Amino acid sequence: MSEFNHASKPARPPRQPRTGLTSTGARKAASKNNRSRAREFALQGLYQSLVGGNPVEDVDVFTRDLAGFGKADSVHFDALLHGCVAHAAELDALIAPLLDRPMAEISPIEHAVMWIGVYEMQHCPDVPWRVVLNECVELAKEFGGTDGHKYVNGVLNGLAPSLRALEVESDRAKKA
Repeated sequence: MSEFNHASKPARPPRQPRTGLTSTGARKAASKNNRSRAREFALQGLYQSLVGGNPVEDVDVFTRDLAGFGKADSVHFDALLHGCVAHAAELDALIAPLLDRPMAEISPIEHAVMWIGVYEMQHCPDVPWRVVLNECVELAKEFGGTDGHKYVNGVLNGLAPSLRALEVESDRAKKA
């Protein structure tokens, strides 16, 4: 008969809350709403499209099979994935003048996040521009490089006055 000493068993680390922020400042999964989740899945799909050159139909099918997709807003996901791919040249034309380097040197994650932001500012008037900006910064924090969120913030903030002029002006007037 072997002896088992329960005292030598390593203690479990304390349970972490499922909501709130991670150590990097990004929101934890349980804190995300269905549109935030749709943006995450769209980002993954756009990354596949940008890096792998995969057809959007294949990316769509693959992404819908990922764990957790059922909690996402599938209509918003469709709009973002298919809309960004369909309007890629137009989105790039708006983004490029605000970049400090060629588009080819932009990380595919930041590129896809900026596509999502510009697309939402143009085609989703029900989403306030500040929400679009915040959501894109959160995506860049969670999935992008160390300071990628700052770059995304700068570009989208630069485009907001031309894409959402009335909203931006209204916000500025409220602050004054």
